[in-house]
Amino acid sequence: MAPAGFGRRRRDRGQDRLVWHTAALLLAYPDGDQDERLDIVADFLEHLPPASRAVLGETHRFLGETDIYRAAAQYVDTFDFRRRTTLYLTYWTAGDTRNRGREILALADAYRSSGVEPPGDESADHLAVVLEFAALVDAAAGAELLSAHRVPLDMLHAVLGESRSPYTPVLGAVCSTLPPATDQDVARARRLAVAGPPAEAVGLEPFTLTVPPRREGVR
Repeated sequence: MAPAGFGRRRRDRGQDRLVWHTAALLLAYPDGDQDERLDIVADFLEHLPPASRAVLGETHRFLGETDIYRAAAQYVDTFDFRRRTTLYLTYWTAGDTRNRGREILALADAYRSSGVEPPGDESADHLAVVLEFAALVDAAAGAELLSAHRVPLDMLHAVLGESRSPYTPVLGAVCSTLPPATDQDVARARRLAVAGPPAEAVGLEPFTLTVPPRREGVR
């Protein structure tokens, strides 16, 4: 399943897809369907290699042992109120600029090129959307999209790690499925860490997102 010339050794892309799907479910906003998602994740974990099972199991245990209201509040505080831990990938590369709209459109076009429409209830650049596309629709195209956002993913992983967030292992597992960061990636990450995100004054089968969309009014 790995695309030719993708810049990495051949590996079991089926395992990557399972990691991506598990990560998408764990990055869902804790709501009334949380128990059902955690049951699915528990099943997925049984089929993952030990390293991935161990790290993703940490977040799974946290969510299973945490009161749903407390988990929801922590999720909002982590991903909705902190611009350095946003799950919207193009915010890291384009920030609040007009370029972000073009980057979101490019992601939506990538989904359409694989024969699906992006979900109507969430932005195409949300990490859970990209992960589910990679896991359920097109592993090769999805891997390329994730790799193209390697620097934002590494930065998000690092910032979550600094605050000892229970979601840190999820980002670690996703990053482990991608090619090693290049020297250029490292340099870009350092610049982004200092400057932060930039700022500035059809006819296809629908792509149904199985994780909950964002709450009304939250972006």
